Amino acid sequence: MMEKNNSPVSGAPARRLSKAKRRKQLLSTALQIVRQENADRLTLGYLAERAGVSKPVVYDHFATRSALLIELYKWIDTERVKAFTDAMAAQPADPQETIRMLASAYILCASDITDEFHAVGAAMAGSEEKSAVFQELLDNCVDMFVSVLKPCVSMPPRALLQCCIGLVGAGEALSVALTRGRLDQNEAVDAFASLIAGAVQVDIRG
Repeated sequence: MMEKNNSPVSGAPARRLSKAKRRKQLLSTALQIVRQENADRLTLGYLAERAGVSKPVVYDHFATRSALLIELYKWIDTERVKAFTDAMAAQPADPQETIRMLASAYILCASDITDEFHAVGAAMAGSEEKSAVFQELLDNCVDMFVSVLKPCVSMPPRALLQCCIGLVGAGEALSVALTRGRLDQNEAVDAFASLIAGAVQVDIRG
């Protein structure tokens, strides 16, 4: 858990930031609140207090608490996907290792129901926008799969996209099976790696 003294001092004068930087600061502070306390504690008023800004500043970025939760949910996922994609791009494209890392990262992330991403998702329960947001995040995952697997395959772009749409669906199903106890972690990762390898025609047996 992060130390509470890492957060902005309540009531401290807000620095003049661009709108984009202020939005990032507010989302970062919201994430700290969820990590240090819980998602139920995250309100627009408390976010303003913790970020050291006035309430109208927060309202200018997030009209409602639901809007804040949705944007935080999307931001957490986008940052995780970007970090993984960048890390994979920085390594030599060994197909076997790439597939194993992709399978492991996706299963572990999707099945972890203890982190802030799932805490924010749970706080969004009942939101009419949640299903649309979840579909958008699945689309982001598909794009990540395409980006990571593209150096390892020779299939046409459209075929790779179709393949990755199916793979993300399979990954979701395996993650659910893991959280329900039908599979253990190694089984889920192995199964997903085999599915990915079969779909892109890479031999991962060694």
